[in-house]
Amino acid sequence: MGTTASFSYASAALAFVLLCLPLLTRWRGRPHTRLFAVACAATLPWCAAMAGLAYNAVPAVAAELAELLRTGAWTAVLFAMLGQLRAAGGARRRSSLLTFSVGLYLLLLAATLAEPVLPTGLRFQVTVIGRVGTAVLGMLLVEQLYRNAGTQSRWAIKFACLGLGGIFAYDFYMYSDMLLFRELNRDLWAARGIVNALTAPLLALSLLRSASWAGHLAVSRRMLFHSAALIGSAVYLLAMSSAAYYLRFVGGSWGSLMQLVFLFGASMLLAGILFSGRFRAWLKVFISKHFYRYNYDYRDEWLSFTRTLSHPGPGLGERTIQALAALVESPGGALWIRRDTRCEPAAHWQTAPAAVVEPADSPFCRFIEEKQWVVDLGERNTGEPSLPEWLRAIPRAWLVVPLMLHGRLHGFIVLQQPRSPVALNWEVLDLLKVAGTQAASYLAQQEADNALMLARQFDSFNRLSTFVVHDLKNLVAQLSLLTANAEKHRDNPEFQRDMQDTVSYSVQKMKLMLQKLSRTATPAHARPLAVDQVLAGAVALKAAFEPKPALHLGPPGLSVLADAERLERVLGHLIQNAIEATPRDGRVWVRVDGTADMVTIEIGDTGQGMNEAFVRERLFKPFDSTKSAGMGIGAFESREYIHELGGQLDVRSEPGQGTTFTVTLPLYRADAIGVAA
Repeated sequence: MGTTASFSYASAALAFVLLCLPLLTRWRGRPHTRLFAVACAATLPWCAAMAGLAYNAVPAVAAELAELLRTGAWTAVLFAMLGQLRAAGGARRRSSLLTFSVGLYLLLLAATLAEPVLPTGLRFQVTVIGRVGTAVLGMLLVEQLYRNAGTQSRWAIKFACLGLGGIFAYDFYMYSDMLLFRELNRDLWAARGIVNALTAPLLALSLLRSASWAGHLAVSRRMLFHSAALIGSAVYLLAMSSAAYYLRFVGGSWGSLMQLVFLFGASMLLAGILFSGRFRAWLKVFISKHFYRYNYDYRDEWLSFTRTLSHPGPGLGERTIQALAALVESPGGALWIRRDTRCEPAAHWQTAPAAVVEPADSPFCRFIEEKQWVVDLGERNTGEPSLPEWLRAIPRAWLVVPLMLHGRLHGFIVLQQPRSPVALNWEVLDLLKVAGTQAASYLAQQEADNALMLARQFDSFNRLSTFVVHDLKNLVAQLSLLTANAEKHRDNPEFQRDMQDTVSYSVQKMKLMLQKLSRTATPAHARPLAVDQVLAGAVALKAAFEPKPALHLGPPGLSVLADAERLERVLGHLIQNAIEATPRDGRVWVRVDGTADMVTIEIGDTGQGMNEAFVRERLFKPFDSTKSAGMGIGAFESREYIHELGGQLDVRSEPGQGTTFTVTLPLYRADAIGVAA
């Protein structure tokens, strides 16, 4: 027995050493790696103590302390994995379990240290019952971890649950057998090391998937449902005690073999319960039906339903199906949304995508809109219209849940048959109808947001088009002036050069306009601009007009931070307005000056001027113009862009005496920018 036990626990030590190595090297950045490494390290002295105990080379107290260390370390691993729960109820349950666990381990530690002074019977009862308690606690934590995990998280942690559950389940079996027969089964104790070694590959496989551990976890409402592992452990203890008693005294030489076979069968049953979605659904329905007055805890159901619908990101249709399906344990479904005169397939979840369109005025759609009933496809009621053929052809189709919005059918969801039978009583039907109405509001809001976004895109395009048309009008005015003077000055070389420059400029401007209208246009970027160069270019483009604007430059080196094309367009518009408002014998001037912080550009004329009411109420009002071909947006755009640059546009004007526009812009200084940076 000593050789067998030493080999068994040596294999366990080797397995956990091999598991600990990648935890300390390649897997260091994974969740809970340090705690897993500590638990593996705590298992090694336990293996050594158990192997030494087989030859009576290790004191019993040391072996019991090593076992406490090892069991406590794996319990801490489970608590750390449960720490991903964020719900308040989950936090309270976790806190209660933690308090109970700390008290249990402190009691066992005190009993172990006080073992020499305790009576033999009391020492045996406290130690063995405490070991059974730690095993039950471990299985309860495994059950809590797996049941509270979401679908994606279960894929990542299921092998860790199997491995740790196997460790605690075997301890539970061995110590409960010891408690029943008041002696340790040597065969079970010797096989314990190999059993622990077999769990190491499961833990390693789960650690490979540990990147997905941080998934979203959802907490169920029922404490009884959450504590199914604890209740199952008590039932299992009674069944195993009776079976072990029978096998020990009736099985003869086959007794030990039959016990091990029974343990394997019980383990497979536990794994089937943990991983069977059908069994979980049946258990949930069974508990709700026989232990609760109502089938649902409406607070938890509604919080879970709203949380699913409100989750940020795309896929609202799939989340809507999932939220409604969770209320009746349905494994999947499909969504139809009403658009104009027909209901179109919009989403599907864990079922084949649908391609059939149902007319919104069909007898079926009119019926569910008028009655607002949840239609059971397997049970037909009097007065219901015949079902569409495509609906009958959907595999495992079960319920049609209408999505009502303000008394009008917004769509419907077809759910599949549930994992376990669900009675469609008034409570279930009312919950589905209310949930369908809530889901319809979310779907309608999403469609309204999409429509608003599209409208804003069109509004942005229309606004840009308006400015482009305004610039195009100015270009047409310049080209028209050239055409009118071409016959008179066609032999004048200076006029020919001006005409060529103006046409080239117009072509470049039109190309920029077309580029702005395209969706691939790059956004404009501000850069330092020399004010005298921008104004010289703007005035040169107006040289063919009369009166010709006069440019008076101020101190050299004045710069502003702006987009060259937009700033030139704004200043050119103000100059163009001054020319159009001034007779041929009048004057138009452009003057530049600067201070330590600002650049001042003055554009004045001796034209007809404007009264105070016009300046206040109409000058900067978009789409209001006194010109027959005017757009009424030039002054508005000029003021908006100057404000965007952090400047100011002021107007002084009197009827019959002319107008002066004063543009004030922040002075760009490279040295000041460098100091600020």
